[in-house]
Amino acid sequence: MSKYISILRGINVGGKRKILMTDLKALYSKLGFNNIITYIQSGNVIFEANDTSNIAEMENKIAQEISTQYGFDVPVIIRTMEAWNTAINENPFFDENIDIKQFHLTILKEIPNPELVHNLSDKDYAPDKIHIHSNHVYIQCEGKYHQSKLTNNFIEKKLQTSATTRNWKTVLKINELL
Repeated sequence: MSKYISILRGINVGGKRKILMTDLKALYSKLGFNNIITYIQSGNVIFEANDTSNIAEMENKIAQEISTQYGFDVPVIIRTMEAWNTAINENPFFDENIDIKQFHLTILKEIPNPELVHNLSDKDYAPDKIHIHSNHVYIQCEGKYHQSKLTNNFIEKKLQTSATTRNWKTVLKINELL
């Protein structure tokens, strides 16, 4: 069995697309996943699956079951435990002297087109900073994330791929739960 992290986009935000975490755990169990752990209400699920599992198939299976049970579409992005650790270690902005509240990780469904990456990266978003590496976007916000131009919707539009963003505290807590 291998450990995976699935990050669901846009559930339980502002009272919309509501899924209780106990129900989400039951859904994952129904799909044959094991040792399921949820973290906070925003759709962070750690689980184990067969070592031969295909990530894209798991994403589709989870998204389809959510659609069937709840009647709405939820983008699902899965990372292996190793990929999650790599994403943490590759944060170019991390400095122990900076408050972790400034850091955010946007998890991309796929590696975006290099030209789109260049177009997004080539601009100045001061005082905020952005770095795109593979299928992750690292953001350092001087103020609050919701006040930044570098929102999840902005990144999805510019990179033309589904994405979901987590603050650095959540990223580290998920890693701890692994």
